Amino acid sequence: MQQEQNAPQIIKTIGEQGEEIYMKLLEIVTVNDNDYALLSLVEEDTLPSADDNDEDEIVIMKMNKTDDECTFEIIEDDDEFNIVAQAITDGDEIEEE
Repeated sequence: MQQEQNAPQIIKTIGEQGEEIYMKLLEIVTVNDNDYALLSLVEEDTLPSADDNDEDEIVIMKMNKTDDECTFEIIEDDDEFNIVAQAITDGDEIEEE
């Protein structure tokens, strides 16, 4: 079953300081057989509605999938980040969620 197109997917994660962080999943990009998530940070008390099109800062994180969960990690390697950013700019292999 496909998710409704206009409904944003909100992800809750834990930040470096142990705080809860909410992010809206914008897209998933596959580069060199790895998945990367384009995320927009949102405040808990201002979670976006389906018609919210204002995108603030976009974060790119590497996705690690297991059978029962998906985790996100910061891309620490500058070369890897640049390759992913270039693929996003070029529109290569983008899979919309």
